[in-house]
Amino acid sequence: MNVIPCEQDARLRAEIDRFAGALKTQAHKLGDHGLNETDFYNSPIFRGAIEKLRGEFSATLRGKREFVQHVLNHMQDGGFIADWDRAKGGARNDYYVRLNSGRLAVIDQKGCLDGANTNIFERPPEADEFVTWSLCTNSGADPRRNAWSGIHTRLSAEMISRNQRVDGLVIWDMICGTMGRPCPKLAALASSNRTTTLGPFTTPPPCVYVLPGQIPSVNHPYAPAQDLYGVELLSAFHHAFGGTDDEVTYVDFELGEQGEELFRRTTIRRAGLIQHASEMTAIRRV
Repeated sequence: MNVIPCEQDARLRAEIDRFAGALKTQAHKLGDHGLNETDFYNSPIFRGAIEKLRGEFSATLRGKREFVQHVLNHMQDGGFIADWDRAKGGARNDYYVRLNSGRLAVIDQKGCLDGANTNIFERPPEADEFVTWSLCTNSGADPRRNAWSGIHTRLSAEMISRNQRVDGLVIWDMICGTMGRPCPKLAALASSNRTTTLGPFTTPPPCVYVLPGQIPSVNHPYAPAQDLYGVELLSAFHHAFGGTDDEVTYVDFELGEQGEELFRRTTIRRAGLIQHASEMTAIRRV
């Protein structure tokens, strides 16, 4: 039972930790800076180099945009959506998708879901559907921790507190199915090819999460997940990339109160089984 099919590669995580440890203690031996060990670590060189690399990796947002654009072009070319466009400068969301029904879906692009940025979203009034898309390209991150943190700790608390509905979540990026993040969907059906080539990317089917169609309230405390076909954009993602129905994840919320404090339970279902469920947890926005 799991929040998301993939899991952190313990050996890769250990190798990353070992290399990070070696880098912290041996970095002074690299380059021709001419400083001794103490002076090197007291200088801004090491920290500056780390921050420079962080910035360069953050700039791979362009790579994320390229992946998203290939995905949406593939969906449009295949007739799964009618059209799409990037949001105009200054908009709080990222992509607008015209669905085949004529409805408008808005995509809010995020990174890893355990970050504070997950809490920052605004459903635009013109959106018939509003979907979060997580592209977490950190191979060392724990996918299950990220997914649960995003869905239960962050999204559910924000949705209930601010009465802001998010119809669904897609967790999927260009390292899915690579050595950095092996995909169980590929291993489970190794005899058939379940990958899709998108320009320079080869990707497995996305992980699709269907969220409730209403926000739970004291008077209506149970909010079950919508049907997949009730969220047209999620259905388009699912079918465009060869997902199977037992891979779709459904998320239910239940609200309770004790005194003046509100609590919620998050339940995650897949293939007809409860994969993970929280206790009744106080709503404290992170």
